[in-house]
Amino acid sequence: MSDMIVPQAGNETQTPQGSQGALGRGAADFIKDTTTREFKADVMDQSRLRPVIVDFWAPWCGPCKQLTPVLEKVVGEARGAVRLVKLNIDEHPGIAGQMGIQSIPAVFAFVDGKPVDGFMGAQGESEVRAFVQRLTGARDHQQVAAVLGPAQQALDAGDLGAAARGFAAALQLEAQNPDAIGGLAQCYLKAGDLDKARSTLALAAPDIAGKPAIAGARAALELADQAASAGDIGTLRAALAADPAAHQTRLDLAIALNASGDKDGATDELLHIIRHARTWNDEAARKQLLQFFDAWGPGEEATRNGRRKLSSLLFA
Repeated sequence: MSDMIVPQAGNETQTPQGSQGALGRGAADFIKDTTTREFKADVMDQSRLRPVIVDFWAPWCGPCKQLTPVLEKVVGEARGAVRLVKLNIDEHPGIAGQMGIQSIPAVFAFVDGKPVDGFMGAQGESEVRAFVQRLTGARDHQQVAAVLGPAQQALDAGDLGAAARGFAAALQLEAQNPDAIGGLAQCYLKAGDLDKARSTLALAAPDIAGKPAIAGARAALELADQAASAGDIGTLRAALAADPAAHQTRLDLAIALNASGDKDGATDELLHIIRHARTWNDEAARKQLLQFFDAWGPGEEATRNGRRKLSSLLFA
């Protein structure tokens, strides 16, 4: 990859004993020695791409010789999710002095050009691995959030292609992200591909199945299935005009209205049933309305208005 740092000939500084040799060429791409002059490029700039761990060490430091191979091993296992940069403070004391480092080994992690975490003294492999996992997990979350925002905006604007690409990219970063799974399913729903929406929702593990984005997409899928058999709006209105107490016809009309995009009209028809026959068919109208709210999402104006009307009716 073009953004990988590979140590250049002539730039090597003395390295703690027993370090990179056993790691192989791939791991060495993520590990390098730096100097005071190169520190900004190697650490500050590169940390805007992924977390950079800086190992401050010296050749005479016994604990450094224990810690550095552990750092290299764990960073190598991370396969580029994080980088390790080593600075010999005997040869390059300026940076350590600026950071107030008074004892070594000292390890600092940089993200977006700023130190965000660190520790002093030798650490065991499990502690180092947990340290690296905290860094990579935080950056992965930031990357996912950065992709999801534009994807949701594209979905709201009706740009299904851009939205689907964004949600798919988020899933590449975090396979069980509920917003990405739910958002991609919504893209397929709006495109009319119910089978792909259904298979996308099947990707969700049980522990995230109840998350709002997935529950909302599942409710929308169920509504789409219902709409296929709800009937024609004009025919349903004519039937209601002949028999206003035909609650099933009115419920079918609400489903058809929602499928046509008339959310307020769908809400009003269900509220009519609740007002006149709340317990009909095991409160089917109230349950249908709640399913609408799940499918529309909590931020939708029709959801907020509908919940307000429903509360006024139920608790009057």
